[in-house]
Amino acid sequence: MTGKLVGAFLGLLLMRSPWGLLLGLVIGHFYDQAVAAKRRPRPASTGEAIEIGLKFFKATFEVMGHVAKSDGRVSEQEIAAARQVMNELRLNGAQIHAAIGHFTRGKDAAFDLDGTVTDLADVCAHRPDLLRVFLEVQVRAALEGVDMQGPARAVIQKVGELLDVSRLELAHMEAVLRIRREQARAGGRNGGSGQAAPKGMQLAAAYEILEVDAKATDDEVAKAYRRQLSKHHPDKLKANGLPESMLEHAKQRTQQIIEAYELIKSARQR
Repeated sequence: MTGKLVGAFLGLLLMRSPWGLLLGLVIGHFYDQAVAAKRRPRPASTGEAIEIGLKFFKATFEVMGHVAKSDGRVSEQEIAAARQVMNELRLNGAQIHAAIGHFTRGKDAAFDLDGTVTDLADVCAHRPDLLRVFLEVQVRAALEGVDMQGPARAVIQKVGELLDVSRLELAHMEAVLRIRREQARAGGRNGGSGQAAPKGMQLAAAYEILEVDAKATDDEVAKAYRRQLSKHHPDKLKANGLPESMLEHAKQRTQQIIEAYELIKSARQR
């Protein structure tokens, strides 16, 4: 029962008059606002941000190592994929050294995947966008390492479940990251132009990135753009505790969202 209904009931019970009902509705309204405020994500304090950042960084590379070892061995391609993620995140020497240590611990047979992911989910409570970034980085590494095939996919799916991310959302995340990977490869083949794919495919990908149907109205597309931008904006994620080392991933996702929106707008203006 909402606060307004509770308030209305109390108003009638106490005063047995329309004025009592009105007073109850007002009380209920402020009750609902208070509950909403408690549930609304708030920026992390300095202490919280440090704790979140440290656990986020540690868990990122431990889980990455665990996923890489899920088929019993870590291939050269998976090691190269982990290195690529580290390079793209622009980690400094000390951070790379720490990341390798975490990655190695994640490969250990005694590594507690459930405990590590659950602990991260607890420290990031009410900050689901941070947990999506964490899962995106895992998917990204698994795509580069084994194309998300075999045991790696099963482990990623389990991580998603532990973070309360649905299979549908995970599938969308994978699709978007595949698009980004193909764009990067196309750009490399074309001297950085990134224009190898046919325009029709690019436009379809843009709608996929914004999570909106191609038949959506301009207003619906704009709302989807703002929603995705808010979800992945580096400043917002940093305020909620995302470590500096992970901001490059958020910046790249934000750029992808902006480019998708600009492509859709351009296509609709023709």
